[in-house]
Amino acid sequence: MDSLLHWIEQLAPVAGWTALTVGFYLLAKRVYRRWPRWWLMPLAVAPALLMIAVLALHESYRDYIRGAGWLMLMLGPATVAFAVPIYEQRALIWRTWPVLLVGMVAGSATAVAVSWGLASLFGLDQSLRLSLLPRSISTPFAMEVSADIGGLPDLTAVFVVVTGVLGAALGDVVLAWLPVRSALARGAFLGVAAHGAGTARAHRIGRV
Repeated sequence: MDSLLHWIEQLAPVAGWTALTVGFYLLAKRVYRRWPRWWLMPLAVAPALLMIAVLALHESYRDYIRGAGWLMLMLGPATVAFAVPIYEQRALIWRTWPVLLVGMVAGSATAVAVSWGLASLFGLDQSLRLSLLPRSISTPFAMEVSADIGGLPDLTAVFVVVTGVLGAALGDVVLAWLPVRSALARGAFLGVAAHGAGTARAHRIGRV
């Protein structure tokens, strides 16, 4: 009986934070469908609601991540699943790979250079600078890179989310000013600038 109660006590935070995380995301997604504004994107609203919940319940980030951290592990398989549409579009990629390669290298180099430059300009310490560098990579890979180079993986995850939200939101504004009409170029632009969030935004635009 004691072991059962102990097991329930251990499971309760996991179930609670997991349910809250998924619930906030579904709520934010429903709101965004009705009012598609960039500041109502689920990637922005759900973390904000979770932050309010953590503060209201007087919990810590460590408590939250202990309860819902397993969701972060699911980002790896979700990211790998991008291999399916890549395979489906392999003929197009093969025809245009030189242009795509140049664009990805230029975009990635620019993101790293801007991150390091701004961090140096504002005098951020070394750990913060290193945490910023992988901000334009999808979350699971960004956290691994951050850990390898001496950054703070959890902080990098926050930077990745912020980059994705702002990139997906401002990408529409930038594309409206740029003379870019090719669907391939627009999709590559959003993907390089805002990783997974940009890819989701490009997919949404492509269906309209």
